[in-house]
Amino acid sequence: MRARIWLVVPAVLLAAGCADEGPTEAGPPPPPSPVPVAAASSGGACRLLDFAVIAEHTGGTFDVAAATERGDTHTCLVRSAGAVLPELTLSVTETSIDAATFTLDVQPSGAAKISKLGKAAYRHTLPKTAKSGPAAEVGWLDTEGQLATLRWTAPPGIATAEVDKTAGKLVTLAKVIDTGQL
Repeated sequence: MRARIWLVVPAVLLAAGCADEGPTEAGPPPPPSPVPVAAASSGGACRLLDFAVIAEHTGGTFDVAAATERGDTHTCLVRSAGAVLPELTLSVTETSIDAATFTLDVQPSGAAKISKLGKAAYRHTLPKTAKSGPAAEVGWLDTEGQLATLRWTAPPGIATAEVDKTAGKLVTLAKVIDTGQL
């Protein structure tokens, strides 16, 4: 009888242990959470931009940045991962022009002059194209001899009046960009 008890006890314990744990199915692990990447990590003129600062000044949210350099020109393009437009482009180029030459040769006809931004600055709205809506542009000659341009290109279907408002927001963004860091 003792032998039967010794055989029954382990069997009961094993069955009890299996009953406590349900069947375990090991599925694939959950995908990793995306890690936010700073615009500055793209290098070039992107070092001068920050996604949070752009959102604060323009209301636009971007999460992808790409930079390129050609000669003395540094460019950064920021977009949302889910859409091609709107996009924001910053270009900074070394130059030897003065404020008078900037006003005569660089500032587009009909552009509004901006005060308290570098040596000379303008704000301008460009018409829509076949592939995009209108664009807002702010250009300035900084105090360190660099020509900078911020351009916001809107998606098709956005009214010019809306982009004009964005041009005003770009001015406030331009005033916090330190082009001297390039």
